[in-house]
Amino acid sequence: MKTYTILGANGNIALEVSKHLAGEENSIRQFSRNPIKVNPTDELVSGDLLNLNDVKKATEGSEVVFLLAGLNYSAKTWKEQWPVVMRNTIEACEMSKSKLVFFDNMYGLNPEHVGDITEETPLGAEGEKGKVRQAILEMLWRAVEEKRITAMVARAADFYGPAAKNSIPNEMIINKMLDGKSPQWLYSGDKAHSFTYIPDAGYATAFLSQQEDAWNQTWNLPTSDEFPSANKIVAEVNKLLGSDKKLSVLPAFAMGLLGIFIPILKEMKENRYQLDQDYRFHSKKIAEKYNLHPTPLVTGLKRSLNISE
Repeated sequence: MKTYTILGANGNIALEVSKHLAGEENSIRQFSRNPIKVNPTDELVSGDLLNLNDVKKATEGSEVVFLLAGLNYSAKTWKEQWPVVMRNTIEACEMSKSKLVFFDNMYGLNPEHVGDITEETPLGAEGEKGKVRQAILEMLWRAVEEKRITAMVARAADFYGPAAKNSIPNEMIINKMLDGKSPQWLYSGDKAHSFTYIPDAGYATAFLSQQEDAWNQTWNLPTSDEFPSANKIVAEVNKLLGSDKKLSVLPAFAMGLLGIFIPILKEMKENRYQLDQDYRFHSKKIAEKYNLHPTPLVTGLKRSLNISE
């Protein structure tokens, strides 16, 4: 029996990965401060990713460790905690001889390449949180180069999906429109944008962990090449719900003013480049190598809205 450990249980991706790893020959270990079972036979281990001994205990005997944690969306928290989390995870995997899958976003990448993101896009973050992501990626790849661990990076664009938590499309468009409210967006409603469907990301992450030739490289997870703008998503949701809502866009000057009073908006200012210009995330590599393709946008929206297909 193989043991798979989920560091950062209970999150969007952790739930999906856990579903797809389940099987008679696999044991799933869920690790977080308050882990919950996804599958009936899951093992629950409570602990803190900032505590090395807790992480070592969680990863002991694991075939593969998945670092799927999401930290509080704050530059201060990221600076203080992400390096510790990554260092603890690498050391624990090295000790247990476990392979490591790190679920990443595109924050650490060079903003000049946001219009066409591939696995070859260079690091070079400019924002505070982006620089943290770049630093922990460099830490991971250094450990791989030194042959301390075997690892891979599974990367996604902004995600959405059924009952998604901490998802901008869900919170600002899908859920508001389900409640009969007007959808909202930031900076521009007309720019092309990439959205990764959470079930696609979870399945592909679990799948990659089973492929011997997938290790020690980066994979962009299946993401639609429709590149819809926020206005396009609103139009599609209007069709599906039979509504006629208009998108309200918060411009840059309003972001600056409101950021004084609303911490989350202040934290999002460094991500302006992801929203005020075209943002295209390509997943051609995984499609060509493993024939994994994304769910079409309208299908993903129907499922997110709980509409029968």
